[in-house]
Amino acid sequence: MIKRIFCIVMLAVTLLAVNAVAQEQSATPKKVYNEQINPLEQIDQAIAQAQAEGKYVICQVGGNWCPWCLKFADYITNDSTINSIIEQNFVYIHVNYHPRKAGEMGKALMKRLNNAGRFGFPVLVVLDEQGEIIHIQDSGYLEQDKSYDQKKVLSFFKNWTPAAVKGIKQ
Repeated sequence: MIKRIFCIVMLAVTLLAVNAVAQEQSATPKKVYNEQINPLEQIDQAIAQAQAEGKYVICQVGGNWCPWCLKFADYITNDSTINSIIEQNFVYIHVNYHPRKAGEMGKALMKRLNNAGRFGFPVLVVLDEQGEIIHIQDSGYLEQDKSYDQKKVLSFFKNWTPAAVKGIKQ
């Protein structure tokens, strides 16, 4: 009888542990930064695409090492209003950069992006269709508590659409 009770208790504890791990894994945002690609080439490709589509480029600079970077990527993907504005107006890329592992490639990247990393991570760099930097956004100003503020995030994206920058009313 005691063995049976022990087995039932152990089974219940195991099931609770498995459920807790599953919930934790589902709450962890997916990794979005490709650490294997050349970030300078990635930006060039995004600019070419933006030119072809009449859009601007947004470089979300950071890395899979950065919880706030992953949180922002998850946030904008899961908010349909924000996601729609991005899809209509921007070529959105996740540009991998690690300040402690920058090397020559990282130095060249920061030079190209006007040392955007000085703001912290993630940092959002808006490029026009020619690849010129038109705005660098410290994402800390878009935060609210342990997430992001929808009103602030929407305002950022709306203010930097090609139409808004060119003064075209929509």
